Amino acid sequence: MSVSRDALGRETIADFGDQWTTYVDNSGYYGSPELFNDVFAPFLTVEAVAGKVVADIGAGTGRFVNILLGGGARQVTAVEPSDAVDVLRRNIPPQAEARVDVIHATGERLPGTDHFDYVFSIGVLHHIPEPGPVCRASLRALRPGGVMAIWLYGREGNAAYLAIFGPLRAVTRRLPHRMLAGLVWFMGWGLDAYVAAAAVLPLPLRGYARRVLAPLTRDKRRLVIYDQLNPAYAKYYRRGEAEALLRDAGFVNVRSHHRHGYSWTVIGEKPR
Repeated sequence: MSVSRDALGRETIADFGDQWTTYVDNSGYYGSPELFNDVFAPFLTVEAVAGKVVADIGAGTGRFVNILLGGGARQVTAVEPSDAVDVLRRNIPPQAEARVDVIHATGERLPGTDHFDYVFSIGVLHHIPEPGPVCRASLRALRPGGVMAIWLYGREGNAAYLAIFGPLRAVTRRLPHRMLAGLVWFMGWGLDAYVAAAAVLPLPLRGYARRVLAPLTRDKRRLVIYDQLNPAYAKYYRRGEAEALLRDAGFVNVRSHHRHGYSWTVIGEKPR
């Protein structure tokens, strides 16, 4: 990894530290098993983790950790490199603490060999300038036949969005948190109007607006905006690139799903 990309990765981790130490609540649809199932359909649902040993790379505030616990996972390893690791620990229910191992490290340091049944990385790899080492570490850590499941921003279906928000991000990712949070507060009203209009008009990303944004409360919609405008690095993957992340790491039976026409859900298996 070059020095510049390494620095970009550190900056992105710091950005998410600021984000997840400010926006700490995971309530409602935002932190629900229904959202998890929407992300990973048609490949699996949260019920698949019952009794399994799983890992969540880039666990943030523990949103998906708690969903996995609720699905009956026997043990969850939560890997989080940012300052949000303290928020993550606080958000784990006391009765579930014994079932969670929190690791304050980057994803390529996922421990263990032939240990996990599932490794999840949800909305994380597209913020890592060099995600290959994370995927290879996940392959090593999985049991033979174990599954890595990831969700990524997609390039296909996002042309209009990227034309607007690409140049905007060039500015907003340099703003201090308070200024960005203020801008997002005002932009939230526009997103509310867009969601309402998408209920009746054939707008771009209508499926995403109706099925993902509409069930969210207003504060979570603003968090979605902040999440798009904040990080120093974000890559929008084409289908072939998304599948290659797992295939090049050594996974087999790699499959992808174009979720709501704007993002990629990809799963692969460790060879038996």
